[in-house]
Amino acid sequence: MEFGRVSTEEAERFREDGFLLKRGYFDREEISLLHRGVTRDESLEQNILQIPDPEWGQTELVLWNHPGDDLFGAIARCARIVSAMELLLGGEVYHYHSKLIAKQPRTGGGFHWHQDFGYWYENGILFPDLASVMIAVDRMTVENGCLQILKGSHHMGRVTHIDVGGQRSADPERVEEAMKVLEHVHCEMEPGDCLFTHCNTLHASAPNESDKPRTALLCCYNAARNNPFRAHHHASYTPLETLPDEAVRERGHLLQGARRTYMTPDAVKTHDIRGKTAS
Repeated sequence: MEFGRVSTEEAERFREDGFLLKRGYFDREEISLLHRGVTRDESLEQNILQIPDPEWGQTELVLWNHPGDDLFGAIARCARIVSAMELLLGGEVYHYHSKLIAKQPRTGGGFHWHQDFGYWYENGILFPDLASVMIAVDRMTVENGCLQILKGSHHMGRVTHIDVGGQRSADPERVEEAMKVLEHVHCEMEPGDCLFTHCNTLHASAPNESDKPRTALLCCYNAARNNPFRAHHHASYTPLETLPDEAVRERGHLLQGARRTYMTPDAVKTHDIRGKTAS
C-alpha cells in the first residue's frame, strides 16, 4: 500500500513556520496497534515518571533513548518518519530519544511555554538541528490539552529558560512579546496525525480539563553532523537502521517490555530533566 511522505514543499513550509501537521500519517490499524501496545506493555506503567505541577496536577511520562526492534522501534525507525526528518534537517539523522506523554482525564497537568533546544543545548549540542514528531494516540483537543505553538517562533533563536512555577520555561516577558506578533496555533489532532516541530519552536499545553485521556508518542531526532560534544542522559550519535513502513504492522504485536532501557527517577534527579521533556 502507499504510505505518506513529507514533500519538499511541506519541508519549506516547516522551515518557515517551525512546524508541520500531517493528517492521517498512520492509519487506523497502525494506531490501534499502538494503542494496544501502550495499554499492554506492563513495563511502561512500571517506569512512569510523574511530572508534578503544583497548579495543574501531574503528567505521566515514560522515556527511553534507543528505539529498539519492537512496535515502538518500528514507528521511530519507519521510512516515512526517518525520511521526513532527513528532509527537514537536511541530512542523516539519529534517534535522540522517544517518550510517551499521558495527561489523564481531569488530572493531567499543563506545560509552560518552552523550546526543546532551551534544554537540549545544555546537553552539549552546538546547533539547533533537531526536530520531534508527535504521534497522536488519542484525540487531542483544546479541552484535553492539545499542543499550542507560536508559529514562526523558531526564527527568534534560542530563548533564555528560567524556573517558573516549578518548570523550566522560556522567559515569560519574551514569550509575551512574541505572542503580540506571532500566530498562536492550537494543534488539535486525531489519532494517527503527526506533528513535526523544530527544536526552537515555542510550544506549550494546557491541563486536561476533559473526561478523555490525552496520550501521545514523541520521537526526537538529531542531525548526525550535530553530535553532542559531551556525554549526557540522551543518546549520542548511533547509526539509525531505517525500516520499511510495513514494519509497523509486522511488529505490531512485538513489545520489548522490560528489555527497553528507560530513563529512571535517579536519572531525573541526576540530570534535572523535570520539565525538560515536556510537550
